[in-house]
Amino acid sequence: MSDVATSEGLEWATARGMGALAEKMGIAFTEFSIERSVGTMPVEGNTQPVGLLHGGAYVVLGESLGSMAANLHAGPGRLAVGVDINATHTRSATSGIVTGVCTPIHLGRSIAVHEIVVTDDQGRRCSTIRITNMIKDAPKAR
Repeated sequence: MSDVATSEGLEWATARGMGALAEKMGIAFTEFSIERSVGTMPVEGNTQPVGLLHGGAYVVLGESLGSMAANLHAGPGRLAVGVDINATHTRSATSGIVTGVCTPIHLGRSIAVHEIVVTDDQGRRCSTIRITNMIKDAPKAR
């Protein structure tokens, strides 16, 4: 993957925006291309009552990365929408920043599937997320 592809992907993602939920959760994209997207999220402010990163927060990070990557793959005039997501949490982050790395499993004309691996500050896997997006024509402007 070239730096040009990453910088163009980051420009595209920044122009499109991540959405209000991702912004409220402090998600930031650090690398973005069709082949690999990376984002971070703080644990603080996204915890459950006992101080662990909320399982749903992992999923929000994964869906933000996977859906945006699928939309970049879809291209102009096309739209990717999530149809399935699942997550397996294997460790609990309690502080610092978690990092999600999104890579494609399948990039087709009508379906895109991505895996997102979320790790803690020590590089330990905390969650593995898989998202499937359906790709279709974008609605016509009215």
